[in-house]
Amino acid sequence: MPGKNLRLLGGYPLISYSIIASRLSKNIERTIVSTDSQGIKEIALRYGASVPFLRPKEFARDDSPDSEFVLHAINWFAENEGNIPDYLVHLRPTTPLRDPQIIDLAITEMKKQVNATSLRSAHPASESPFKWFLRDEKGFFRGISNTYSNEQINMARHLFPTVYIPDGYVDVLKTSFIKESKMLHGENIYGFLSPVCQEVDTLEDFEYLEFLIQKKSITIHDYLKNNYTVEIKHGRI
Repeated sequence: MPGKNLRLLGGYPLISYSIIASRLSKNIERTIVSTDSQGIKEIALRYGASVPFLRPKEFARDDSPDSEFVLHAINWFAENEGNIPDYLVHLRPTTPLRDPQIIDLAITEMKKQVNATSLRSAHPASESPFKWFLRDEKGFFRGISNTYSNEQINMARHLFPTVYIPDGYVDVLKTSFIKESKMLHGENIYGFLSPVCQEVDTLEDFEYLEFLIQKKSITIHDYLKNNYTVEIKHGRI
């Protein structure tokens, strides 16, 4: 989906939802958008984000890992501001519907976990992958895990360990670890349990979110409950 982050969802650009959620967080001090797109920069500025730099094209390929743009941002802070934040909160635009209070809870939890290299959000899987099969070169099914025999795979779902699906609700990254290791998450990822959230990767995902918004009357204005107001360019919402 070319231009996905600027596509309207419930009448607002997709990326604006993540910007508004960040701005309403009490634990996030600064909302920055890293992009190589002038169009995204203009929308980000309109909704109150800061865009102090444009991401170099070599870090904005379709296959670019997140670690590249995060390291670029960290180096930019060091070179241009002489100060690096202790934590970066990564809010992907493709997960638009978030509760800022849950973001704040994730940040608070991460600060307590002194041995954590990062925090990632995830929600319980509705189906256990331990009940799934791989198909070998001869066409026979084998369980994904050697822990369970093919007969045991037929056991009731509640007899298997709970498995969690990582989602884009919120990641909290520790900059000291990233600078030292050049890795984003590391081995000690603290698991933050988030609500089930809908991510946007395909046109069908977008259409489903539009359906949910219309059915449940969810809009960006829902973020503004509890007397929140958010300034945008040429007005406020």
